[in-house]
Amino acid sequence: MKLSPLNRRRWRNFKRNKRALWSLIIFSVLMVITLPAEFVANDRPILVQYDGGYYAPIFKFYPETAFGGDFATEAIYADPEVECLIVSGGLETCFDDPEGVIADAQDGVVDGEEISKGWTLWPPIPYSYDTPVDRPGAAPLPPNEQNWLGTDGTKRDVLARVIYGFRLSVLFTLIVTFLCSVIGIFAGAVQGFFGGLTDLIFQRIIEIWSSTPQLYVIIILFAILPRSFWLLVAIMVFFGWMALVGVVRAEFLRARNLEYVRAAKALGVGNLTIMFRHMLPNAMVATLTLLPFIVTGTIGTLAALDFLGFGLPSSAPSLGEMTLQAKQNLQAPWLAFTAFFAFAIMLSLLVFIFEGVRDAFDPRKTFE
Repeated sequence: MKLSPLNRRRWRNFKRNKRALWSLIIFSVLMVITLPAEFVANDRPILVQYDGGYYAPIFKFYPETAFGGDFATEAIYADPEVECLIVSGGLETCFDDPEGVIADAQDGVVDGEEISKGWTLWPPIPYSYDTPVDRPGAAPLPPNEQNWLGTDGTKRDVLARVIYGFRLSVLFTLIVTFLCSVIGIFAGAVQGFFGGLTDLIFQRIIEIWSSTPQLYVIIILFAILPRSFWLLVAIMVFFGWMALVGVVRAEFLRARNLEYVRAAKALGVGNLTIMFRHMLPNAMVATLTLLPFIVTGTIGTLAALDFLGFGLPSSAPSLGEMTLQAKQNLQAPWLAFTAFFAFAIMLSLLVFIFEGVRDAFDPRKTFE
């Protein structure tokens, strides 16, 4: 798609802001790694070749009987017996000496007979965010070659939880920020454009709405309703849409009597067209100025709610829950360092990116 001259200028301005550009590159790399988290950290293989057929356990349930086992429950692919069944083509001797059969099967011959070798393709990290780690010792366990960032208080791999938690936090923040921005911009535009009684009524509603204690409402709702991702998104949007109303309203109040608006009205242009095609672009700089604060505030609120136990479900891979684990396990400093750097890197990158976007939309900003 070909960019307009205005958007090309904005893109050039953004690229000249090296801090924002490098932040975007680093953030994009992290998102490429974390978005397909199931392919990076999982306790199921990506692909299994068994008896001439191919299986994708990360997408589909396969019972152990599909690989020559005895149970109809899901195969535990890290179990030496299941691994032996796959590699050896389902030999019954796997139940007696799985490690010995696996070693013999590397040559394609077991007990003097040729076998059709199978194989499994594992993710780089063989743990999901809720997989218990089979390591001796009391949890939390320190980092080693098996768990690069150690384990938490329930023996779950910290690196896997960071990958899933980073994805969850970023997606949650972007969804909430987008919805809050759409509602807030629309409400502020209506107030500023029409003014008068419309503006007066909206202002009184916002004053009442903004005085509602958000934390108490969330605690009450989650005491009644089961916690879920989309319920938390709805509650955050319910209270967060007012962040942009004031600045958008002020920009529209300022621009409503300018010459180009009055000329458009005289020509019979519709109100919505005037508001969102002609007036809104002039209000974008002031609007984008607040986006970094909304983004960081959303991430901080999510982390605080998870830390207090009123955020996402306890089974979710939450960075806030990792912070709570660090507080409860002061003898495991790797948990605190991991939580700190995860938040610091994520927040810094997002703030720098949105600052670059804000400056790119500002016609007064130029970069040498």
